Amino acid sequence: MKTRKREQWRKKREYILAAAGNVVGLGNVWRFPYLCYKNGGGVFLLPYCFFAVLCGVPLFLMETVIGQYTQEGTITCWTKLCPLAQGAGYCTIVIQLYARFYIIILAWALLYFFYCFRDPLPWATCNNPWNTDRCVDFTSANWTAIHGGNLTVNWTSGNLSKSSASEFWHRGILSMSGGIQEVGTVKWDLLLCLLACWVACYCCIWKGVRFTGKVVYFTAMFPYVMLAILLVRGLTLPGAWQGVVYYLYPDPSRLADFQVWMEACAQVLFSYSAASGTLITLSSYNKFNNNCYKDSLWLCGLNSATSFIAGFAVFSALGFMAEKQGIPIDMVADSGPGLAFIVFPQAVAMMPLPQLWAVCFFLMLMLLGLDTLFTGLETIISSMIDMFPGQMRRPWRREIFLFFFCDTTLTYLFCGVQGGVYLFQLIDYYGANGICIVFVSAVQCVAVGWAFGADRMCDAVQLMTGQRPSGYFKLCWRYFTPLISVWIYSRFRWSTLTTSEGYAYPGWAYGLGWAMALSSVAAVPIWAVVKICLTEGTLRQRLLVLWHPVVDPVCPESIKEPETEMNPISALLPDVL
Repeated sequence: MKTRKREQWRKKREYILAAAGNVVGLGNVWRFPYLCYKNGGGVFLLPYCFFAVLCGVPLFLMETVIGQYTQEGTITCWTKLCPLAQGAGYCTIVIQLYARFYIIILAWALLYFFYCFRDPLPWATCNNPWNTDRCVDFTSANWTAIHGGNLTVNWTSGNLSKSSASEFWHRGILSMSGGIQEVGTVKWDLLLCLLACWVACYCCIWKGVRFTGKVVYFTAMFPYVMLAILLVRGLTLPGAWQGVVYYLYPDPSRLADFQVWMEACAQVLFSYSAASGTLITLSSYNKFNNNCYKDSLWLCGLNSATSFIAGFAVFSALGFMAEKQGIPIDMVADSGPGLAFIVFPQAVAMMPLPQLWAVCFFLMLMLLGLDTLFTGLETIISSMIDMFPGQMRRPWRREIFLFFFCDTTLTYLFCGVQGGVYLFQLIDYYGANGICIVFVSAVQCVAVGWAFGADRMCDAVQLMTGQRPSGYFKLCWRYFTPLISVWIYSRFRWSTLTTSEGYAYPGWAYGLGWAMALSSVAAVPIWAVVKICLTEGTLRQRLLVLWHPVVDPVCPESIKEPETEMNPISALLPDVL
């Protein structure tokens, strides 16, 4: 049976759209605007830009160059750069496996999307089976008369009132059980949405990047259309500019708070997809002579600009909601699922033609999440195929393996039970934690900056693009980014995990969380020790062989330049014999 060659993108714009869809995700919409408002408004842009320049852009470029230069996935690429660091590849795969649980967010958005076609919107009223006596309908014309125009007591007292959107989220969609130890009943509507999301992810990548390149024309571009519509609509609402002022109002005193800098760094790493393996995977399908240097700079700028602009769309709607309710905007601002599934839907319910704006919003959320999910799934599948090319690159092997892999990950469907949201929050906090990503980023920088060599990496960029990157990137790869990682580790403190409702996890759940966190980072030292033990020679000889690449990073025939007596690749390799 004939073995297929490794695929490549048909057109450059397919790679650009896939990479843009990967880095521009849910965090740009529901996390960055809130962090900007919470941490000093416009002043937050200073630490954000600081970490973007010193960590985000250098890591983005480094991982993109690694993939395009080696033409390998996130695991096997390290055998051509620094075999001792191959554990970093396994670490990213483990993190990606935990990150597959984010598909539950896609399922929530899909379920909301179906509800968008009801009139009235189910989260806009208190006349539903899941509502309680504490429900408050903010869309009602006489709600201020009913509550005396004073909601402050309701929101801060012990027996507080709940908005109709909040009750729909907690009681209608989640129906949360008493805790992680209580599985509860199956939410069949949510379970079917989860299954549909897995089928969508499978269909997006089942035939390889040549088919995925067609999918991203819609999944990557359409969210920008939806965002533009919501932005224009939001800025024309009454109270919109009040929200914009809250979003960007500068508070310089916040710069003295270390937590602000921590959150800025975490946001940069997450939004730039650092240490996730997706950048390496997507760029590995590029042609060898693609200008990855220019592409990386443009994509980084697009990512940050999208985050900033999304804040105007979100906070203009929140300003409208605050004016409509007659309460301060800090009582409606929220982050994460609270913004996407409570606050913004409530704001939409107050607008004219609420079904239209709700459809736009949740369709945008679904497409943003879908891009990130299927590129992560592609990272896992491509890594397995590159490890076993002789077996996996034969006809239909990829499709069959992907089918069984998705069948295995259908175990994630237990998130469709009432207690599943507690497990999701535990995995989100420990399994795909930012501190694990910081660790992997530091390992990658050491492997590239010191083992393979920052100068040789710049030579590789020049060989591929004809353009040598700034010496600033060498300093980042060797010094700035690793030192920032060490600084974050020295100041990071784990806090107790609780839900928005005040639920405290039992002790065994924290043990499970720590096991998940260690299961990813432990791959780096375990791999290094095993490789050292299995390699022949003295300890010094073993370290020398494993510290440097053992094969040519690029096959000579992949270079368009004519053959000469000296292979240009050999000039980049150290003499390890």
